[in-house]
Formats: sequence, structure tokens, C-alpha cells
Amino acid sequence: MQPKTKTAMKRIATALLWGGALTGFVVLLAAAVNDKNDTKCKGIRVTLKGDDRNAFVDVKDVKAIITGDKSLNPTNKPISEVNLAQLEKIVERDPWIRSAQLFIDNNDLLQVDVEQRDPLARVFTFSGNSFYLDADGERIPVSDRFSARVPVFTNFPADAQKLRKEDSLLYAQMRDMAAYIAADTFWNAQVEQVVITEDRRFEFIPKLGDHVVYFGDGTDVANKFDRLLVFYKEGLSKAGWNTYTRLNVAFKDQVIGTRRDGKSAPPPPMYKDSSAADIAVTDDDAAVVAPVAPVTAAAAPRPAEKKPEKKVEKKQEKPAAKPQKQTPKPASAERQPRAVYQKPNQRNRN
Repeated sequence: MQPKTKTAMKRIATALLWGGALTGFVVLLAAAVNDKNDTKCKGIRVTLKGDDRNAFVDVKDVKAIITGDKSLNPTNKPISEVNLAQLEKIVERDPWIRSAQLFIDNNDLLQVDVEQRDPLARVFTFSGNSFYLDADGERIPVSDRFSARVPVFTNFPADAQKLRKEDSLLYAQMRDMAAYIAADTFWNAQVEQVVITEDRRFEFIPKLGDHVVYFGDGTDVANKFDRLLVFYKEGLSKAGWNTYTRLNVAFKDQVIGTRRDGKSAPPPPMYKDSSAADIAVTDDDAAVVAPVAPVTAAAAPRPAEKKPEKKVEKKQEKPAAKPQKQTPKPASAERQPRAVYQKPNQRNRN
């Protein structure tokens, strides 16, 4: 037998061996899959993910959702007949469940991984209805058995699920503000109630300190809270936490405080750097909204008004002696005001 023929026979034999091994593997795999499909589901195991402090959904609730429909109950049913996709949709219909993943493990158990919705704030509408708000902006119904410890927003103007443009903007600002408060340990402990005013602005009542913080609209949230924190450290730590009745952080780079009693305590020190804000102190609530800048602008015209008054008086003393010399000219009486007005201009030029 020639060498080329021997080589070809070896290659054919090797290919047949590999082909047989692959065929056997496929047969075994198919048998295992068929055996798996014929095996019945032994039970349900639920795993909850999310904040443990918000126990709005527990393991029993999830199992009750899955087994509620007897036709879809996977327990003691052949695995091939378990509709995992349909069960996922049913579980995710619950308003307190954000997402769910279902699969059959090697122990023939239905594994259910559930991610709960974590509320950021509780919202009370103007009509008195209430709901929770999560990070996705979804409304979560209130539970009868549990109440989450989150900041409260009051006087939201709309109850409808589909909001108008202006209500939708306010809703988004409320969500951003609630998300920032929830993410910060200090503000989560400090902010107790946020009130939505009639002009769609925010103000809140802190837990520490006898004052109200006027926040303005829900934009530039981080910067406003940073300025307020600087004021707490640099201002209230020296003047006292109960010195001011109202703090306003609505204006850019400013914190305006309204003192309870102007003589009871000195105002906090003025400061300005890259990380701090200007502090202005007013004596009444009417001046809180007005920035400090208009005061300096109004002070500028005062010295300019005094100078022309003095010059006019000096120039009017001399024309008093001239009427005797100009008596022969009757028309000069009409020209005196213009002459008096022009003389100051000539002297000013010199």
C-alpha cells in the first residue's frame, strides 16, 4: 500500500471517530434535556433585592403572586410546561416590584430574583391623596402595613397619572430634589418636610433649627444645598441655630437670612471664596427675596444730587443784585432763568 493511501485512511478513521463521539454527545445531551423537561418543579425560592428597611414586599407576597393562578402554578408541574416569560410579567405587574428574573436551577427549583422599588419621598397632593415616589419617577401606592421613613412633599397640585407640562416639570424637579436628599446622609436626616408653594417653589422645615429654608425652584439642587451647608457651618455655628426665622438660598451664590431679633445676636461674618457664598441679613420678611445688590446701586446717586444744589444757591445770590442795572430792558426778565441755568455750566467747565 502506498504512503499516500495510508495517510488518507488514517484521516478518514480519525474523522469517523470524532464524528461518532460528537453524535454520542448530542444523543446524551438530548436525553438529559428530555429527562429534565419531564422532571417536575419541586418548589419556589424567592430572593429579594433592595433596601431592607422598606419591607413592602416579602417572600410570601411573591409566592402568592406566582401561585395565584392555578393554571400557571409551577409547583409539581413538568418543567417543560412552566412558562417563565409569562410568570415574569405577572410578577412585575406588582407596583412595588421593579424587575424580576425567573429560572429553573439544577435542583429543579424555580428561582425568583426580585428587585424591589425603593421610595425616595412620600408625596401628598393638594386634594389630600398620597403616594410614594421612586428614583425612576414612578408612583408607588401607599401600603397599609408599612410606612417608609422618607422626606414628605406636600401640596403637589395634580392627582392624575398623566400630568400637564407645568406639572410634569414640577414633578421632575421634586424627584431630583428627593434623590439628592436620599443620597446625602446629613440632608436625609435634616430635611423633614418640603412644602410646594402656590408659585411652584419649594421650602422645607429642617429638623434642627427653628427656621424655614426657602429653596426656590428645583434646579441647581446640589449648589443650593452646598451653600446652605456652608452657612450652617460658618453662620449658624457662631450666631446660633435659633437666630434666624428664614433662610433663602434661591439666589445664585447667596444665602439671605432673616433674623428673629436684630439686636439679639450679631450677624454672621461676611465671606466670599470659591467654595462659599455671600451672606446677607435682613430685618423683615419683605426684604428676604430682594438681593443685596440693589442697595449699593441706590446709594450712588446721593452725592451727585447734593453738589448741584449747593452750586445753584451760590449762583442765585449774584443775579439778585443785577435787576437794578437791567431795569431799562423789560425783556430781560424772561431771559433770567436761562442765564442762571447757563452760568453754572460755564463755571463747571472752568
